[in-house]
This record gives sequence, C-alpha cells and structure tokens, in this order.
Amino acid sequence: MALDTIASLLSWQNFASAVAIYFASLSIYRLFFHPLAKFPGPWLAAITRYYEAYYDIVQDGQYTFKIAQLHRKYGPIIRISPYELHVMNPAYFEKLYRHDGRWDKYAWAYDAFSAKGATVCTADHYVHKARRAPLSPLFSKAKVAGRQDLVRRHVEAFCDKISEFAATGKFMNLGTATSAFTKNVATEFILDKSFNNLDQDFTATFKRPGKDTGYIWRMTKHIRWFGPTMGKLPTNWLAKNVDTGASRHLKYLKVSCSDRRLAPSLTPLVWQQSMEDTKDLMAAAASSKASGDETARTIVHAIVNSNLPPEEKEVSRVWFDVATVAAAGVDTTASVLRLIFYHVFSDPGILKTLRAELASASVKSSSLDTAELRTLEQLPYLTGVLMEGLRLSPAIASRMARIAPDRDLYYGERRIPAGTPVGMTTLLMHLNESLYPEPKHFNPD
Repeated sequence: MALDTIASLLSWQNFASAVAIYFASLSIYRLFFHPLAKFPGPWLAAITRYYEAYYDIVQDGQYTFKIAQLHRKYGPIIRISPYELHVMNPAYFEKLYRHDGRWDKYAWAYDAFSAKGATVCTADHYVHKARRAPLSPLFSKAKVAGRQDLVRRHVEAFCDKISEFAATGKFMNLGTATSAFTKNVATEFILDKSFNNLDQDFTATFKRPGKDTGYIWRMTKHIRWFGPTMGKLPTNWLAKNVDTGASRHLKYLKVSCSDRRLAPSLTPLVWQQSMEDTKDLMAAAASSKASGDETARTIVHAIVNSNLPPEEKEVSRVWFDVATVAAAGVDTTASVLRLIFYHVFSDPGILKTLRAELASASVKSSSLDTAELRTLEQLPYLTGVLMEGLRLSPAIASRMARIAPDRDLYYGERRIPAGTPVGMTTLLMHLNESLYPEPKHFNPD
C-alpha cells in the first residue's frame, strides 16, 4: 500500500502540478514581493530572462532597441529582467560609471564571453583593478603618441593599397580593407608583431569574426553551454551546418591555423592569438626581465614583468587577455572608421570641408604625411568628424551593468538595493534627442 501511495505521488500529473505551482509561486514573488517589484517594466521581463532571450536570439540582438521602446512607455528607470535595472537619463551616467568606491561587473553578462580570466571580463572590482594595473600604461595617451611612427607606417600601406586598386580599376571592398588595416595596427601595437593583413583578399568573410562573436555571446547568455560547446565542435562539421559565408570563414581559419609554413599574408589574427604564440611571448618577456630589460613592449611583457601573483601569469589567463584586448582593438576601431568613410564620401560638403582643413594643416606642417598628433588634434572639423564617428559607432551596442555590492544606490528618491545590476547603454545615450536634435544625422559641425 505504501509503495502504491508513493507511486501515485510520483505520477507525471503530480510532477506537472508541482512544477506549475513552483513557477506560479516564483512569478508571483518576482512580480509583487521581489526587492525590484516597485520598479516599472513589462511583467514578463520581471518574471523571466527569456523575455530578453527572445530579442537576443529570435530577433537577432534587438533587445537594446526594445529597451529604448520600454523607456518611452515606462519612464527613465525600468526593470528589464528579474534581477536588473536599466536607466536612460544622460544626467545619471556619471553617477553610475564613476571611479570611486567598489563597482563590480555583472558576471552573468561577462561570463557569456567564455573568456574567464580576461581582464575585461573580470567581475570582481578588486581582481579587475589588479589585473588592469599593468595594462593601463600601455594605452596611455603618452604611450600611443610615442608610437605615431607605427600608425603612420600602416596608414601609408593602407593608402598604397587603395592606390593600387584605383590604378587597376579593380573593385575594392573598403570595409574589409579597413578591418585588415586595424588588425595590422592593433597586433603590432599590442604584440609587437604584424601579419600583413593588407596583403589578403578583402572578402566579405574577412570581417565576420566580430559578428560571429556577438551572436555566440547573446546565445551563451541564455544557454550557458552554447559558447563552450561551439568552441569544441570540429571545424569540418561546423562548416557543413552553417550558412555559406560562415562556412567559407571557418574553412579559411582551419587552413590558416593548421600550417605554420603558410606565408604571413595568409595568417589571420586567430593564429596570432594561439596558445603557442602566447607561450613564446611569455618566454621572451621572462628572458628580457632576467637580463634587466623590463620595458613593457607588449601586453605579455606587461603581465609577466608585473607584480601579479604567479596564478595570474598562467598561460591560459595571459592568452585570454591577449585575445580579448586584440579583438577589441580591431573590431571597434574598424567599425568607427567604416562609418566615418561612408559619411565623408557620401556627403560632398563634408568631404570638401575636411579636405580644405587638412590642406591648411599640410601647409603648416610642410607635409600632412609627417603631421604630428598634436597638430591634428587642433583641427576642429577633423575632430568633429572623429567624434561623430565615435558617437554613432560606440564600442559596445549593449548595456554593461554595474553593481554596488556594499551600498544602496539612488535614482532620485528611489532606492536601488545593494547588489542590484544597473546598466545604461552608450548607444542610446548617443541617440538621445535631448542631447542631439538630429541624433541619427552625421554632423561634424
């Protein structure tokens, strides 16, 4: 009799009822009793993250723009998931993204990059601060200004490539050529190595990695095993089960990564970021430190020669720092330049004004080719063009929430409980009509 009773309790009907009661109770709690229940927003977003997943996966990354719609309906601060708030008020930006106090990153979002150990993906405030310390000097304005010769050399190679295509009348994909240019600059600046990416064919698949990474990140946020699994699947299988463009890209990477004897012109960024290359760079950095030369020529030198503990100098962690910093320096810069090129060359007025200003700078510097950074910084119209490019093509199109784990935050009179992820989206700030009357118009003036 007891076994019959247990069996009846374990029937699928009772199991289904228990599940239904659990989710109903969870929904009621999140809607009415959760610490964030007082904040406005769609009820479905308050119940489940799959509301966001629909826009991330089914609608191909449109949650950022859905959030903008929700703000128009619910106000400047809204609840966009069971655990997270979003603010759309430019005046609040400096209060949230400030440097004083402890600010953790939202691990749920950053862990989806599957780059555990990378500085940019480190959620804990103190660990991030320690990891960032040896890298910051590499990207100071003084350091960048001191490498003008490097940038100028690659700019000249880029211009020569454009002239080469123009002389032959051959079609040139300027977008992919721009990606090749930024890869050359970034890899040499970050790793003291260049791989002559401008010698490659400028096909549409050449700039796919950044797009693919965004898709994988959005999927992995909601399906945690997706990113790690994709990284382990055989390239041949993937190439047969994706679209044509992605298939060509995967086959290209497979060939490029499998043969060290390939000419440098066939070597993509992914090979340079390999674990084996990182080991070589770490060995070189250790050797230079032993000889008394502790100059931080590369990211690897900066980490190896730093005061970080031994576990922070393991090959896998250093590799993730190299990979994420290099990728960030390539895709973001290329996107800004592509947008600037489009607007400058599609608007005769902008092109004419910019050329006139550059011509005047050329006279003052004897040659624009040798103009110093400080000279170019004094050109107001050029500065306006660059600022508009940065405004309309920000590095991150999604929000990156911050957490104050040890104190409450306040939005006006509203208390935000300690430990709550609160985010703002740079792209939405840059398209705010209260700041920019015509936010989608490229206006350098």
